Amino acid sequence: MISRGSSRRSPNTLSAARARLLDEIRQAGVSDPAVIAAITKIPRELFVDDALKGRAYENNALPIGHAQTISQPVVVAYMTQALTQGRKLDRVLEVGTGSGYQTAVLAELVGTVFTVERIRALSELARQRLSALGCRNVHFGYADGMNGWTPYAPYQGILVTAGAEQVPAALVEQLAPGGRLLIPVGPQGRQSLKLVERRGSTVREQDLGWVSFVPLLSGKV
Repeated sequence: MISRGSSRRSPNTLSAARARLLDEIRQAGVSDPAVIAAITKIPRELFVDDALKGRAYENNALPIGHAQTISQPVVVAYMTQALTQGRKLDRVLEVGTGSGYQTAVLAELVGTVFTVERIRALSELARQRLSALGCRNVHFGYADGMNGWTPYAPYQGILVTAGAEQVPAALVEQLAPGGRLLIPVGPQGRQSLKLVERRGSTVREQDLGWVSFVPLLSGKV
């Protein structure tokens, strides 16, 4: 068991841990310089509880309360690269704000991020964190992410940070022509990361590998 005091690290220690994590991210196949720069810039320690700040640059999901987690940094980087593919997207929807870390990374890379969260406390805390970082291109919504965010659709990209039993039709419908949806699909603990592309009247799916996310739930709390 790690005590609260032992989880705190000096800035130099955090810097070294961040450098090691960036090496892991590159080794995992993330090579987009813009994605690497965004991960480098955003301080992950600001998105976890004080007791876990010393573990912020471990390549692990960490609890953020409300039975939710902040995703592994390698997964965040990989999903971001798969969504943007080196392009500057104008409008991206994030389903599941969570801690706000993935939101902040996206905000470095796209024109405007629209992010929805079903847990009010998490949405409000993420808003405070991103405001403190000076993010001005993020719109926050307290809503059921299963339904997307219709008023601001269509989106060039949609990134879902929780696992669904199947791809929600509402999200596919909110994709712009040529848009991409990245979503974990399958039972909790082992999901297939799917890339869904909308091309005119057709939709194409591609499996990108196995991931593990908390379940995508309906309703608001």
